[in-house]
Amino acid sequence: MRAGQSRSIRIGYTAFSMAVIGFIVLPLIFIVWMSFYSNKILSFPPEGYTLDWYRRAWALSDFRNGFFLSLRTSLIATVVALCLGLPASFALVRGRFWGRETVSTVLMSPMVVPGIVGGSALFVFFLEVEFLTGWRVAGTSLGLIVAHSLIALPWMIRLVTTSLISVNPSIEEAARSLGAAPLTVFFRITLPVIKPGLIAGSLFAFINSFIDLEKSIFLVGPDSTTLQIALINYLEWNFDSTIGAVATVQIALITVLLLITDRYAKLSRAF
Repeated sequence: MRAGQSRSIRIGYTAFSMAVIGFIVLPLIFIVWMSFYSNKILSFPPEGYTLDWYRRAWALSDFRNGFFLSLRTSLIATVVALCLGLPASFALVRGRFWGRETVSTVLMSPMVVPGIVGGSALFVFFLEVEFLTGWRVAGTSLGLIVAHSLIALPWMIRLVTTSLISVNPSIEEAARSLGAAPLTVFFRITLPVIKPGLIAGSLFAFINSFIDLEKSIFLVGPDSTTLQIALINYLEWNFDSTIGAVATVQIALITVLLLITDRYAKLSRAF
C-alpha cells in the first residue's frame, strides 16, 4: 500500500471516528446548553441565560421526590445485585455443573429482553402473586426494588465474571497449599484482583437502575414516581428548560461517578 493511500485511510478513519463521537456527544452538549435558556418556551436562538430552571426543578416535589426514590431504589438494587452476583459469578466461572450455560443465559437475559416486555411480564407476575396469596407487590417499593435488582444483576455478573476469568487459579491453590483458609484466600488474593470488576459492576448496575423507565412505568404506585417517570409526566403538559436542567443534573451525576470509579479502579481493566 502506498504512503498516500495509507494516509488517506487514516484521515478517513479519523474523520469517521470524530463524526461518531460528535453524533453521541453533541445531543448531550445541546441539552446542557438548553438548560440555561431564559426562554419561557423552548425556542432557538435563546433570548438569554438563567439558572432559574434548576431552582424550579428542585422546587417541584415530583422531581425532588422522584430523584430520592430513584436514588434509594438504585442503591438497594445495587447492593442486592452485589450480594447475588458475586456468588453467581464464582459458580459460573469456577463451577462445573450440568446446565451452566443455560443458567448463565437466564441470568443475562434481562440485558437482552426489551424493557417493555420485561416490565409488563413482571407486572403480570406480581398480579398473579397478589391473586394467589393476597400479597400486593405491584405498585409497592418492594416490587420496584425487585424489578431494579433484575436490571442491575446482569451487569454485576458480567463484569465480575470478566474479572474472575483473569484470576489465575494456581495462585489461589498455592495460597491454600500453604495453609491459608478459604476466606483468607478470597480477601487477600482474589478480591484485590477482581476489585475493578466489582466497582465497575456496581457502577453500571446503579446507573442502569437509576435511568430505567421501561420497567418502572409498569410498577410504580400512585404515590411513588421515579425521576424518569416524573420527566415523562412533566413533558405531557410542559415544554420548557426544566427538563434540560433535570437531564443536566443526571448527566453530571453519571459523569462524576465514572470519573471517581476510573480514579480508583481503571474501567479499561474491567472489560
